[in-house]
Amino acid sequence: MKAVQVVGYHTKLQLNDVPDPVVQGPLDVIVKIGGAGVCRTDLHILEGQWADKTGVALPYTIGHENAGWVHAVGDEVTNVKVGDKVILHPLITCGLCRACRFGDDVHCENSQFPGIDTNGGYAEYLRTTARSVVRIDDALEPADVAALADAGLTAYHAVAKAARATRPGDICVMIGAGGLGHIGIQVMKAISGATLVVIDRNQAAVDLAVEIGADHGILADGTHVEQVLELTGGTGAEAVVDFVGEGGATAEGVAMLRRAGSYYVVGYGENINVPTIDVISTEINFIGNLVGSYNDLQELMVLTAQGKVALHTTKYPLADFQTAIDDLDAGRVRGRAILIP
Repeated sequence: MKAVQVVGYHTKLQLNDVPDPVVQGPLDVIVKIGGAGVCRTDLHILEGQWADKTGVALPYTIGHENAGWVHAVGDEVTNVKVGDKVILHPLITCGLCRACRFGDDVHCENSQFPGIDTNGGYAEYLRTTARSVVRIDDALEPADVAALADAGLTAYHAVAKAARATRPGDICVMIGAGGLGHIGIQVMKAISGATLVVIDRNQAAVDLAVEIGADHGILADGTHVEQVLELTGGTGAEAVVDFVGEGGATAEGVAMLRRAGSYYVVGYGENINVPTIDVISTEINFIGNLVGSYNDLQELMVLTAQGKVALHTTKYPLADFQTAIDDLDAGRVRGRAILIP
């Protein structure tokens, strides 16, 4: 089969011929890929940022946002059958460790992460397990939802936390209305009564945020912190969800918080520098967010099937992977880029 592989860091991906994956264990599932999301993490992989963390042997197939059709199953798989449309939870998990027993599978002690530390979905087929496949509604197409497997799941995981911690009338600020942010906006409006304020440095992204449900859209023009404080009567927001995490966003996000407010870190790239006395004197909270659980993904698929969450996509043939990577790196992608074998 054809697969797009990392052959070296600080160099371009290559389209190679590799063996088709085959069933190796009784719970294995082989998925025919219908769509694979192109994520900024893929750029970070090529930059070598994940090399020491994963220790993955090169070459390997990249791609961690995947959906498609069940192609083959192991003898003990009962939750899906050949031909089913599925979206893949990003991790292959054991189901037996303490984290998995709690349903917190993203912290599985024995996990594999296709596209990060083992072969992923920039390919025609992918091997995963029964624990990782979520059947999707017949009305949904794999290429239309693939990026919800990670970008959507990450956004849902963070926003669901913020939704549980806020009440109608509270203010939730979202920084960034791009690939993750535009999903988070829809999720927040679907499951929460909080007033949603969205900030982005791109006017088109601000306009999209308002179009898909934000109560207020603010252009990041240097006055955006003051505008948030004015909207909140000077007290700040109960919740800030930061999908950017760099370029000064963290300092601005903290400045928008009210006393006892919570700052949900999703995007990454810079440090949060806050004096500890400010943390304890105002009781502000910093909450990290890493992907999400299998149940989170199931719930997100329900919202998607109900038409409450729609993924804005730009689609590319698998052979045009470099164009997709370049467009993402240059900021030319609105929503998410999807590779289609």
